[in-house]
Amino acid sequence: MLTPNKRALIMGVANERSIAWAAAQRLKLQGAEIILTYPNDAIKKRVEPLAAELGAKAVIECDVSSDASITRCFEQIKKHWDHIDILVHSLAFADKQDLEGAFVTTSRESFRKALDVSAYSLIAVTREALPLMKSGSSIITMTYLGATKVIQNYNLMGVAKAALEACVRYLAWDLGSKGIRVNAISAGPVKTLAASGVRGFRSLLDSVGQMSALQRNITADEVGKSTVYLASDLSSGVTGEIHFVDAGFNTGALRVPDAKPQAD
Repeated sequence: MLTPNKRALIMGVANERSIAWAAAQRLKLQGAEIILTYPNDAIKKRVEPLAAELGAKAVIECDVSSDASITRCFEQIKKHWDHIDILVHSLAFADKQDLEGAFVTTSRESFRKALDVSAYSLIAVTREALPLMKSGSSIITMTYLGATKVIQNYNLMGVAKAALEACVRYLAWDLGSKGIRVNAISAGPVKTLAASGVRGFRSLLDSVGQMSALQRNITADEVGKSTVYLASDLSSGVTGEIHFVDAGFNTGALRVPDAKPQAD
């Protein structure tokens, strides 16, 4: 096992198709003990059966847009654990109208909310987790290629993910002296609840499947397996990195259709 007896806090499970759920399953298979969080009662109804299936230690409310809620969450965690070895941050938010049309129409309030939940929350939860983390601990968040390349209709979320990736680098340097590693996984498109809000997502999925180096899309489970790698001692020398799990799509620029054979 790669994470035996490790304690993993997983933030961001929304349903059984969530990347965070795939990460939780893989960490559990490798021996980790799990606590899941949820942001509100609607998501709680979906998460509780999954937590029971996983044998999670606890399911705790945490609205990452509220410092008070984050503090209460970690107070509850301390009742179950005296330390955290793994923190998986798989959280993002943008209003649906900001995931289509022109980026220039983004409102100030939409921008604030998206950056708060999608990027600042990593700082906020890391700060609360730090007293429970020791050398060898690992923090992992989830990003996407839209942070560095324009993906049609990803719009505001691309800017939020760019901020998140910058946070990963600065946190990695902040926490490196403590032996705590901070990394991000840049996953290819996966059919999740969050992805369904991006206009034209089905076409995006088809295009990536055709143009990636492996000529297919990835699965949430593949992201889960890379989460285990970044959470385990196998990646003990890796921090501040963006680890791509996208079937090689990010490495390419253009796929040229096979040329037809020329007649003699």
